[in-house]
Amino acid sequence: MPKKEATNSTAKVQEVAPTTETVLDPNAGKVVIAPAATGETVALAPDKPTPKVSPPARSAKKHHRLEVTENLDDLPPAMAFQNLVLLLLSVTVGVFAAVIAFPHWLPGLSTSLLGSDPKAYWYLSRTTGFVAFFLLWLSMILGLSLTNKLARLWPGGPVAFDLHQHTSLLGLAFALFHALILLGDSYSKYTLGQLLIPFAGANYRPQWIGLGQVSFYMLLLVALSFYVRKQIGRFAWQVIHVLSFSVFLLALLHGLTSGTDSSTLWAKGIYFTSGGSILFFTVYRVLVAFAPEEGKGAPGAAPSATK
Repeated sequence: MPKKEATNSTAKVQEVAPTTETVLDPNAGKVVIAPAATGETVALAPDKPTPKVSPPARSAKKHHRLEVTENLDDLPPAMAFQNLVLLLLSVTVGVFAAVIAFPHWLPGLSTSLLGSDPKAYWYLSRTTGFVAFFLLWLSMILGLSLTNKLARLWPGGPVAFDLHQHTSLLGLAFALFHALILLGDSYSKYTLGQLLIPFAGANYRPQWIGLGQVSFYMLLLVALSFYVRKQIGRFAWQVIHVLSFSVFLLALLHGLTSGTDSSTLWAKGIYFTSGGSILFFTVYRVLVAFAPEEGKGAPGAAPSATK
């Protein structure tokens, strides 16, 4: 009897097999056998699960990067406010140490700094002035690249935004050093009040020195606006940020008219190259702002006919 049942079972399987077909059930995600006559389905486990098609990770990352680029207002300041205060205090303390303490502690340095013809402080002021101007120029270039969307190509919106802030804050610190270090120069004989109050110094070209002092305070205002951006609103912050163009222009005039190196070929090259590049990027920014968006014609233009 057992052998006979096994034989009958085998026969039944052989009768059903020709009338079945193998199909893929999309809802179940597995292969099934559906008899053509009865419509009944018998589930079979597939050898491999059906792979799900997902977008490449690189594309998703790129999309996220562009999304972050568009939401730069949500990014925190690149440098914490307490770190900025410590940076400016360090510069101030370092200047007073170099002017007052070091010459008395180090006799050799005292001879160099306080001799009959000392020039160390004057050289330090000239050098840090060029460094501050370079950092201001770089901050302007990075800011313009953000507004005309060139930063999307390189180095990316968030990175450019952080560099834009860092360079402006470092330029502020070097500009402070550039001014205060003149307290040690026995030739110019500046007082602290003459260095801090615009147009107060009568020793050397006060009108052009005053432009540099006004530029410093305007840069300080622009730098501090990073920390109150959300409190004052986007429109007010942008209005303050427009002062950056005035800051650069005043710094450029200050360097050209009061710098002792302005007559040299290399200094003229720095000033005119930096000024020309800012002008170029500004014009490009204006053209981008008024250019029609991609996929749209010029304002007032009739739509093109398509077949």
